[in-house]
Amino acid sequence: MIVLPSACAFATPAWPTISGLGAPCVARSRVEVPGDQTNRWHSASTAVGVVLGCMGLVGQQQSRIRSRSGVRPVTSVDLTPRKSAFHKRRGVVVAAEAGNFFESFFAPKQKTVIITGTSSGLGLAAATSLATSDDWHIIMACRNPAKMAIAAKDAGISEESFTILDLDLASMSSVRRFVEEFRALGRPLNALVCNAAVYLPNADKLFGGGPQFSDDGYEVSFASNYLGHFLLCNLLLDDLKGNLLKPAGRCVILGTVTASINDQDVGGKIPPLADLGQFEGIQQGMKKPITMINSGEFIGAKAYKDSKLCCVMLMREMHKRFNASTGVAFTSLYPGCITDTGLFREHYPAFRLLWPLLMKNVVNSYVSNEEAGERLASCVANPAYNISGSYYSWSGEAGTGGGGGTDAVENTEKDFDSLMQYGSFRTLAVDDIKGDAGDDERCRKLFDLSEELVGLR
Repeated sequence: MIVLPSACAFATPAWPTISGLGAPCVARSRVEVPGDQTNRWHSASTAVGVVLGCMGLVGQQQSRIRSRSGVRPVTSVDLTPRKSAFHKRRGVVVAAEAGNFFESFFAPKQKTVIITGTSSGLGLAAATSLATSDDWHIIMACRNPAKMAIAAKDAGISEESFTILDLDLASMSSVRRFVEEFRALGRPLNALVCNAAVYLPNADKLFGGGPQFSDDGYEVSFASNYLGHFLLCNLLLDDLKGNLLKPAGRCVILGTVTASINDQDVGGKIPPLADLGQFEGIQQGMKKPITMINSGEFIGAKAYKDSKLCCVMLMREMHKRFNASTGVAFTSLYPGCITDTGLFREHYPAFRLLWPLLMKNVVNSYVSNEEAGERLASCVANPAYNISGSYYSWSGEAGTGGGGGTDAVENTEKDFDSLMQYGSFRTLAVDDIKGDAGDDERCRKLFDLSEELVGLR
């Protein structure tokens, strides 16, 4: 069942809330929309399609069938205009005006963004920033809905601004189920943010416990940070496309400073270095006992760096494959070094104590959760951050990616940072991205191999 309080969009007062948590919109397990609760958005979309179809301004209605996903989608009407026929007809201006009218009349007043990993850290900070306006409804995708409900309440996010959906990115069946449950909500998708990450830097050390594996048999850093997001992006691509009722959306994939995306960033030069080899591990199925993409010995910190490098490669390849045909903007970013985030909770206590001091007082790369969240929110909502293929980076006051400094959209020129590195921590256009993430052939190969792993080819 779907658990939604009456304050949520499209909810009914009769549906219960989570006991004792007071309330946010929480969807648990599989969603079953009551038969008599016909979704207003899909009803409106269907009505618009019928009216415009009768006017001879829109071609044959098509159900949104996602044959690649293996997920039975919620049926709706695709109102995407076919230019070859549509623009030859008379009354194009009337059709456009009609589309604007129906959009303003029927569409939810809020845009919708899905953010993975919102129960703490950067994801929660970005959700909080977006929720300060009435413009966005946040789908909070996380593994622990009860924890998420408490975190949202503590952050002061209004109940009308979010819905919680259960998502375990390490499980491909959970990703598919999440997509099905999101579509059951009937909301149009304006933005997808791939933020969640697992970091196990000491797993390969003495008493570190060794590699962890998902139920699917994948090493969890690879599965949670990259492969689950890969499947999610591909399954939701159609939802991000534009139509008469909304413009094409954005797909924002978190990057890293640890994998030589910009070959001048000092973070990419700290061992262990990201190294994908020839994707031997993926070609062998990437299942237990294989732990590394290059089929090498397991190193926890490297597994994280490899997975984040793959995320930037995913962004760039999706831009190359789909931007021109769909209008969806694919971007990535490095929001700065958030040393007080929960990402480092698995590290040694001494590291958690000394690392923030080093970043704040020596390297000057520290950025607060709140500021990093605002940076991510800009990539979601600010019109200036809609250049597909971009890798956004903030210079910070010291030029090393910390707080303050030049805004990312203006931070494109090379300069010396406080560590005397030339051209570091700056925004890169798609063809300026370096290393594996800038290698067209390797990006294509990773994408193709990943499709095979998740059953999309």
